Amino acid sequence: MTGHRKNTVHIFDIDHTVIRKSSAEYFVRVALKNKVIGLSQISRLPADWIKYKLAHPDMDFIENTVKKLSGIKKTDLDSIAEICFKKYIKPNIYKDAAIIIEGALKKNERVIFATSSFDFIVKPLEEYFNMEESLASVMEYKEGLTTGNLSGYSLFGSKKKTAVEAWMVKNNIPVQDTVFYSDSYTDIPLLEYCGNPVAVNPDRLLAREARKRNWNIILFKKVLGK
Repeated sequence: MTGHRKNTVHIFDIDHTVIRKSSAEYFVRVALKNKVIGLSQISRLPADWIKYKLAHPDMDFIENTVKKLSGIKKTDLDSIAEICFKKYIKPNIYKDAAIIIEGALKKNERVIFATSSFDFIVKPLEEYFNMEESLASVMEYKEGLTTGNLSGYSLFGSKKKTAVEAWMVKNNIPVQDTVFYSDSYTDIPLLEYCGNPVAVNPDRLLAREARKRNWNIILFKKVLGK
């Protein structure tokens, strides 16, 4: 990885990169317990997870999942997200990820999250680090209720690259000034695009690709805990 400049922009995937597990997994656990969602609404997720692990992901699985999530109050989603953050996400933030993020912000370097997770799940984590913005999948609402659609598209796979690329153009950020951190083979398009790709706790496919391309590989293990 090349040396960081003062104007370096750090872009972080979240799941298995900043936190130990999937933010959506944590959220679903709390949402089910509080009866905000039911099992029938997420019945396709186990099959989607298996496809992902077998390297044959459904690139529109988020769009397909939210079709069953209509009629949920936005206030309920925000409330569950806060509980989820305090109980599961905050204790499972990787210490080394926190050090990089906080160190970059202290140097006035820009830091954002780019994640396929939903914005309402990410918001408390963003606020915890005093970050200004994130790129995430956004649920569509009408009169305070979910419509069963996304506002725009999910930030999964190549669609995440599309969103980040548009954000960088909008903010006049040169590609060579970016560092992107991710654990997943589905983020290879964005890792290829950014000037400084970093594989964090990479899955098997990403680890192989990172070694082949001589990308930086780092391992995070310790979490903040409670």
